[in-house]
Amino acid sequence: MKILITGSNGLLGQKLLHKLRQDPSVELFATSKGGNRVSEQNGYTYSELDITDQKQVAELIANKKPDVVINTAAITNVDLCEDEKQACDALNVDAVRYLADACEKIDAHLIQISTDFIFDGEDGPYTEQDKPNPLSYYGLSKLKSEELLQAHTVKWTVLRTIIVFGVGEKLSKGNIVLWAKGALAKGDPLNIIDDQFRAPTLAEDLADICILAAKKKALGIFNASGKDIMSIYEIVERIAKHYGNSTDNLNKISTATLMQKAGRPPKTGFILDKSRKELGYNPHSFEECLTIIDQQLKQ
Repeated sequence: MKILITGSNGLLGQKLLHKLRQDPSVELFATSKGGNRVSEQNGYTYSELDITDQKQVAELIANKKPDVVINTAAITNVDLCEDEKQACDALNVDAVRYLADACEKIDAHLIQISTDFIFDGEDGPYTEQDKPNPLSYYGLSKLKSEELLQAHTVKWTVLRTIIVFGVGEKLSKGNIVLWAKGALAKGDPLNIIDDQFRAPTLAEDLADICILAAKKKALGIFNASGKDIMSIYEIVERIAKHYGNSTDNLNKISTATLMQKAGRPPKTGFILDKSRKELGYNPHSFEECLTIIDQQLKQ
């Protein structure tokens, strides 16, 4: 099977590379904007690709002829998307259309990553059938990409995920677990929101469900998050307990005090029954995730 990854320099892209490059049944192609930032250079072919360039996308996919394309590239900065709507749509919507058009021409299967931010958070946790109602432009852009695939003739899978975290190389952005671990170690006072609830997702777990979906060529929408739903405050509290840090310096605050540009859903989280049953998805508990991260940081 030929698999092509977009956004291979990102956290999820790196995890997919690490897992798939060791699979003898897979011929692997990695793509990202600019050069390859991953130190593991064997077991795949790397090409530079700007997925917002329709001509580049069409030519590369026609040339490599993958069976499956896993699109991990996106703008995920929620507040930035409010200010940069055109750039947000270019990467989160238009590029998905270019990929879908190119995949359809060679009968390839497209796997798209989506988000809990397509929901308003008034009625979480959510199933795949629940009605979206995004509060932010970022959420709207990801919903638009889902809707364009639903209207397209390409074979597609949408994997909806929540707060992806993990250890990677030369990443352009951090994630909540590594941030909290570092901040807690310093012992400074931390103001943490306690009125948003999420199910954070280990990048390895998300990579696993991408691979399960690719090998089964599963069609439709699947929830692909962690299994523990907790407030952002509880996430940080559990990280503190795991590392033996004091929680005395943690202060609970409300989302409203942050005055963020984009709206955030108060409570999301996903019901994973469909993904477990149809794909065999089995994510780690949050504590197991922290142990995995410990091991990786020691390497």
